[in-house]
Amino acid sequence: MKKILLSVLVLAFFLPGAIVGQTENVDLEMVYKIKQEGLKNSQIADLSFWMTDFVGPRLTASNGKKAADEWTSKRMKEYGLENVRVEKARDFSRGGWDNLKSYAAMTAPYYCNFAVTPVAWTGSTKGLVKGKAVLIDIKSEADLEKLKGTLKNKIAIMPTVSGYDVSFEPLASRYTDEELAEIMIYRQRSRGAYGDFDREAFMRQRQLQRQISDFLLNEGVAVLVNGSGSFNVVRSGGGNYSAGEKEPPASINLSTEAHGRLVRLLQHNVDVEMEVDIRNSFYDSPAVTNVIGEIPGTDPDLKDQVVLIGGHLDSWHGGTGAADNASGCIVMMEAMRILKSLNINPRRTIRIALWGGEEQGLHGSRGYVEKYLQDPETRDFKDGYKNFALYLNMDNGTGKFRGIYTQENEMIAPIFEQMLKPFADMECTTVTKRNTSGTDHQSFDPLGLPAFQFIQDEIEYGRGYHTNMDTYERLVMPDLQHNAVVVAAMAYHAAMRDEMMPRKPIMESMQRNRSRF
Repeated sequence: MKKILLSVLVLAFFLPGAIVGQTENVDLEMVYKIKQEGLKNSQIADLSFWMTDFVGPRLTASNGKKAADEWTSKRMKEYGLENVRVEKARDFSRGGWDNLKSYAAMTAPYYCNFAVTPVAWTGSTKGLVKGKAVLIDIKSEADLEKLKGTLKNKIAIMPTVSGYDVSFEPLASRYTDEELAEIMIYRQRSRGAYGDFDREAFMRQRQLQRQISDFLLNEGVAVLVNGSGSFNVVRSGGGNYSAGEKEPPASINLSTEAHGRLVRLLQHNVDVEMEVDIRNSFYDSPAVTNVIGEIPGTDPDLKDQVVLIGGHLDSWHGGTGAADNASGCIVMMEAMRILKSLNINPRRTIRIALWGGEEQGLHGSRGYVEKYLQDPETRDFKDGYKNFALYLNMDNGTGKFRGIYTQENEMIAPIFEQMLKPFADMECTTVTKRNTSGTDHQSFDPLGLPAFQFIQDEIEYGRGYHTNMDTYERLVMPDLQHNAVVVAAMAYHAAMRDEMMPRKPIMESMQRNRSRF
């Protein structure tokens, strides 16, 4: 017995990181209450309806986004959150844009109507446009010269940029134990991990695209028809436009199948006639906005510190932005509702932020950083920086949380492991030191701040991602209930800890990289 005790003491002395300081105070009674409230009295389905079917699309700086701001802030107040406000995050150079009407059909050699999504920040047709479609293919500036004077008032079919390949993979899947074990293995991404990227070729292509846009605008094309998406899925996207510029020609996306049919008919010298009616509205809407609410902290020494949870409220306009990213906002709002309903008195403030402008470059969360954490000009840190306790983000669709990425934060991994132990029977325990990217936690992570995204099962993300299919039907209610419970528990424990969550030290190399933030 003494030998065993001595061995344990020796191990603890030489491996303090493995044992000492890793006992996290997990309040299992509170976890029980959170699970009971979140799984038995869930309001996920109600939130899902109002934030998708009712509010509708939420394109950045659009009237739809404004309506979403108003609805979510009203609901936060109904939950009893405090300091609820809609805040300006950043100016938005593109201005406001709404689609008012979309219609496109082939009328010869036979009639076929198409599902269509206008490209955001492109203009309108002059009423209902009818005429022969022409196929254009521009690969260089020389091709522009050949087309000069031939496209005025034409319905221009852009060349195919992506085909269709049969997929034998399921639309939705759960991570297997083996896949989760693989995710746990840390892999450092090298600088060449993205392959042989030819930056000069990329910049040349971007320059050509801009020249094409300017050329088509000057030529007076009636409408541009692009292909994007499959299975009658039509992807959304945005055109090159800044507020005050001349409106670009109307540009629409069709599914790959519809667009491919047009292209093949024209390639076989079959006359194709179409009719298209697109009506879009431009207006002044200069700001990206965030919606914010709080459960204030109660500890005199810790109440100014903030545990932040969030997701982006903006969406593309083809669907109702259900999986991307009403799902994240629904989960975070439900987590706040759960905590408020339990009458918790957190030591730190728990704050929810529903970001705007994520799809155009993380504008909402970056604007929050500039307002509260770091001066964008001097790079000096503000008071909010030292009071930043944690950020939890959701933006990977509707799928169930299986764990969390720690963004290489060695110090926080054992804390998360213990926070997630009560969710072992719910299959949410994987903690990996890997990085993940592509969403709002990236606004905070470069500053060394503890900001994280969850590991989620992939549920029809390819079908719903930025498409007309991203609707209420993409939401899996039990998964969202599960996620809200996990977020509520993690936010609560972060708010109640004696110490702040550990940050990554900002090293000299990170300081240099911050200049690009």
